[in-house]
Amino acid sequence: MKVSLSILTVDYLRVKESLENYINDVDYVHLDVMDGVFVPNISFGPAFIKSLRKIDENKIFDTHLMIEYPDRYIKEFSEAGSQYITFHVEASSDVLKTIELIKSYNVKAGISIKPKTTVEEIEKYLPYVDMVLVMSVEPGFGGQKFMDSAVDKVKRLSELKKANNYSYLINIDGGINDVTGLKIKDYVDLAVSGSYVVNNKDPKEAINKLHNL
Repeated sequence: MKVSLSILTVDYLRVKESLENYINDVDYVHLDVMDGVFVPNISFGPAFIKSLRKIDENKIFDTHLMIEYPDRYIKEFSEAGSQYITFHVEASSDVLKTIELIKSYNVKAGISIKPKTTVEEIEKYLPYVDMVLVMSVEPGFGGQKFMDSAVDKVKRLSELKKANNYSYLINIDGGINDVTGLKIKDYVDLAVSGSYVVNNKDPKEAINKLHNL
């Protein structure tokens, strides 16, 4: 299982120092963008993401837009260096239009669903996306407890992917560690982990455990 590192719990005063210690050990960097409207928290914008490129020019950046009106900001986040831009279907008035807009900037398009949104509600979009991100916590804050309801969702996405020969990556975000990861490892391509890695006494060992589940 590949690992996507969420920097939501990184000390922003020491981002460079923190990430340099283990950025080479993860497969993706997951960038949670929050506007304080779609979710009850505020994080950072395109300028911050662009600055992270100075730490690693080649790492895959998956920018997760937890914002209202994602279409307004696709251009800025693509230019900041995102290889994937993932938006919430609950926030877009025209999901297919948003997918097409992301791809028009030569960026891979991902869709994400909150815990109360079902897989059935997004089935019609699956042929068109490069990633599906299942939230296993309510989006907005790091360090929350994993919701077991997400297991059935990633399992169903895996079944649909195989049955229809779809190419999207299955991703999961929220409460992922070496215990909860065992519940979803057979169904996902990668998993987002933040607090478990960043707050661990040995972040490299934590990443290694996730890789080897």
